[in-house]
Amino acid sequence: MMMNTSRTIAGDKKRVAAASNHNNHDSLADFTTDFRVLLLSGMALVIGAISALVASALLWLIALITNISFFHTWSANAQLTPQDAHFGPWVIVVPVVGALIIGLMARYGSEKIRGHGIPEALEAILIGQSRMQPKVAILKPVSSAISIGTGGPFGAEGPIIMTGGAFGSLFAQLFHLSSAERKTLLVAGAAAGMTAIFGTPVAAVLLAVEVMLFEWKPRSFIPVAAAAAMAWALRDRMPLLTPAPIFPIPAHAALSGWELAMALAVGLTAGLASSVLTNLVYALEDAFARLPIHWMWWPAIGAVFVGIGGYLDPRVLGVGYGLIHSMLLGKMIGVAVLGLLIGKALVWSVALGSGTSGGVLAPLLIVGGALGAFLSKWIGVGDPSLWAMVGMAAIMGGTMRAPLTGMVFLLELTHDLNTLPAVMIGSVAALGVTVLILRRSILTEKIARRGLHISCEYSVDVFNLLRVSEVMDKNPPIIQENLPLTQFSELIAKGHPGLARRQGTLIVDNQGLLAGIITRGDVVRALQGKRASEMTVLQAGTQNPTVTYSDELLCDAITKMLNHDVGRLPVVERSNPKVIVGYLGRANIMAARVKHIQEESVRARGLVGAD
Repeated sequence: MMMNTSRTIAGDKKRVAAASNHNNHDSLADFTTDFRVLLLSGMALVIGAISALVASALLWLIALITNISFFHTWSANAQLTPQDAHFGPWVIVVPVVGALIIGLMARYGSEKIRGHGIPEALEAILIGQSRMQPKVAILKPVSSAISIGTGGPFGAEGPIIMTGGAFGSLFAQLFHLSSAERKTLLVAGAAAGMTAIFGTPVAAVLLAVEVMLFEWKPRSFIPVAAAAAMAWALRDRMPLLTPAPIFPIPAHAALSGWELAMALAVGLTAGLASSVLTNLVYALEDAFARLPIHWMWWPAIGAVFVGIGGYLDPRVLGVGYGLIHSMLLGKMIGVAVLGLLIGKALVWSVALGSGTSGGVLAPLLIVGGALGAFLSKWIGVGDPSLWAMVGMAAIMGGTMRAPLTGMVFLLELTHDLNTLPAVMIGSVAALGVTVLILRRSILTEKIARRGLHISCEYSVDVFNLLRVSEVMDKNPPIIQENLPLTQFSELIAKGHPGLARRQGTLIVDNQGLLAGIITRGDVVRALQGKRASEMTVLQAGTQNPTVTYSDELLCDAITKMLNHDVGRLPVVERSNPKVIVGYLGRANIMAARVKHIQEESVRARGLVGAD
C-alpha cells in the first residue's frame, strides 16, 4: 500500500541542506577545464610555429606570382605591387588567367578552396568534426597566392586563416583527440596564421572567440592564445613578415567628447555600409548561380570585372597594404578616396561572389578606411587619419560581427592607444546597425545557405547554473517494494493523485530506503509476461538505479540520463545513497528551461517590497 509521503521520504529540508553543503569539488568548480589543457597548449605551440612558417611561405609565393604576372621577373620582391605595373588594357587579361587556373584547381582538386576561407573553416568545425583534408592545406594557399598574385582584390589573411586551421586540424588528427580538442587546435592554427600576417596576436585570439570557437572556455582559449603567442615570437625571424606594428602612425592626442560623438556617427554610417556590402556580395553570388555554365568558370567571369576595374583604377588590384597605410597616415582624402571606396567595394564583391579564392580583412580595411577618410571632409574635428582608423574598425566589426576584434585589430596595427575609445564606439555602433538590419553576417550567410545554423550569442546554459535541489520534486511518489504489480497498475489506472503525475515511482524497503524505481514502461512490459500476477513492483522495476545528488549541477544529472538512457533519477544523499531526498524527471528539467525563457521574455514593473 502507499506510504505517507511526508513520513517516508527520509530527507527533509535539513537533510537537503546537509547534502548540498557536502564538499563536492567537481560540482562546485567554476570551470570544467582539466590538465589536458596543458597537452593541448603544447600541441598549439607546435601549430603556432608551423603557421608562422606557412604564412611566410604564402607571402613569398604571392610576391613571386605578382612579379611573374606583372613584371615578368622570377623574383619574390614584395615591394612591387600590381599598381606599379603599366600594362594598359592587358591588365584585364592577367586576373582572368589566374581565375581560370583557380577554377580548374577547385573543380579537380577541392571545391573547399573557393571563397575567403573562414566559412569553410566554420563548416569543418560544425559538421566535419574539425577534420580537414591534407589537399586543402596545400591547394588553399596556392590558389590564394595565384588569385592575389594575378591582381585579385584580396588579402592574405583569409587564406592563411584557412590554411593555418587546416594544418592545425591535420596535426590534431595524428593523435587520439576528441572533436572539441581538434576544434581547439584547428582554431589555434587559424589564430596563429592571422598573427603571423598582421602581427596582431590579441586580435587573432579575439577573432577566434567571436567567430570560430563557439564557446568561451579556458580549455580552448589557453591553447589558442599559446599558438598566437608562438607565431608572434617567430614572425620577426621569418622573411617577408615585417615587424609590428605594420602600419605605424604618429600618436593622436587624447580625444574630445565631440570627437567621440563623431565616432558614433561614423560607426552608424559604417554599419549601413556593412549591410550594403554584405547584401551586394551575396546578391552577386546569386547572380553567378543563375548562370547556365559550370561554377568552374565563374571566377574567370568575375576576373574580367576585376581586370576592367584595375584598368580604370589600378589601386583596386592586389592586397593594398600600402593604401591602408596611406589612409592611416591621413594622406588620402576627397574624390580620390571616394573612387577607391566605390571601386574596391564593387571589384571585391564581384570577385568574392564569383567564388574565387581570397581573404576579407584587407579589403574591409580599405573600404572602411576610404569611408572614414571621405566622411572626414564634413566632420570638422579630428583629422582624416583618425576617421580612417574608426572607419576600418567599424566596417570590420559590423561586417564580420566581431567588434572586439575590430577595435583591438586597429590598435595592434597602429599602436595608437589614444584612439581606442573612438574605434570602440565606431565598431560597436556598426555592430548595432548590422544586427538589427541583417539576420546573418558575411561569414555566416554562406554557412546558412548550406543548411547550417550558427548562434553567435554566447551565454551560460541555464543547466550549468542550476543545481538539482532547485528543480527536483521534493515530495516524489513512493511505494513499498513488496506491493503487487497488479495492484500498482490498478492504482495508476484509477488516477491515484500520488502516482498519476509522474512517469516514474520510487521503490523503498521497509526502512524507507531506496530499493529501486519503476516506470510505466516497466509496468506495461511486465504485464505482458506470464508471471505478472506473481510479481512485485521491485521485480518489475529497476533495482540499483542510477541516482543524482541535490548539490549536483543540473547539466551533470542530464548527462547521467543520456549516458544511461533513462528519463528520471532518484535524488539521494551523498553520504548515504539509499536515503531519498527528491526526484528528478524530464518535467522538472523542462520547467527549469521554461523559467529561464520567462525571465528573458516576461516584462513587469514594480519595486521589490512595494504593496
